[in-house]
Amino acid sequence: MDNRPIGFFDSGIGGLTSIPHLMKQLPDERIIFFGDTARTPYGSKSPDTIRQFTLQIGNFLARQNVKMIVIACNTVSATCLDDLRKAFPEIPVIGVISPTARVVARDCSPQDRIGILATKVTVRSGAYEKKIREKNPEMEHLYSKACPAFVPLIEEGIIDNKIMNLTIKYYLDDFMKDNDINTLVLGCTHYPLIKDNLQRIYPGINIVNSSKEVATAVHIELEKRNMFAGPNGGENFFYASDLSENFVNMIQLILGKEQDELNIRFKNLDI
Repeated sequence: MDNRPIGFFDSGIGGLTSIPHLMKQLPDERIIFFGDTARTPYGSKSPDTIRQFTLQIGNFLARQNVKMIVIACNTVSATCLDDLRKAFPEIPVIGVISPTARVVARDCSPQDRIGILATKVTVRSGAYEKKIREKNPEMEHLYSKACPAFVPLIEEGIIDNKIMNLTIKYYLDDFMKDNDINTLVLGCTHYPLIKDNLQRIYPGINIVNSSKEVATAVHIELEKRNMFAGPNGGENFFYASDLSENFVNMIQLILGKEQDELNIRFKNLDI
């Protein structure tokens, strides 16, 4: 048994969409989560700036004696996964892109036409295309689309309304039509919050959710390393670098009743 906590972090609130999946799948595990809400979004920042922020957060989690670091952010996974692994060689580090790419490569056929929605940094990195083709070289029809306005709108709570729907159509109407897309990969942990919008606007579309796949990847890695926690009744800790009113509202929107059921309470932390 290894009762040390698992460290999760994200550039903002999107990584929270992974937490209920993990806590239900692995109820004995303890979590330390950090959302860098004061500096979000990362998706339009330079790789050097993202790397600086990432290593600061990695140092904070390492000081908490975590047994694993989970990057619940596609932008950081695309740019800084190797940096974190080099900086903390004694701590397993999991990104969100590889587990999601594995599901796409396994569950989609070479005939499927797959649209990857992500931030500018993730799209420029080509990380999804590379990982999907590593796992299934026959996957030919991969098309990426940067949607930079999605994250700030989501962080502001602008989701179930006309503004978000118009923004989705602005980015995706031509993209979907021109590439005959039948599957969308939500290549940002914020994007599951607009999954219902996407399915209403593009009925029949198949959606792959990166947030859900993180919990499975953690489970596999803990089992491989024999690092499961035993029943210990330890406390989970959730931190944010800015506990704004919008952030508090978004916690309630993302988690709903699960916030109380899973005892999720945030504290402000300046790292």
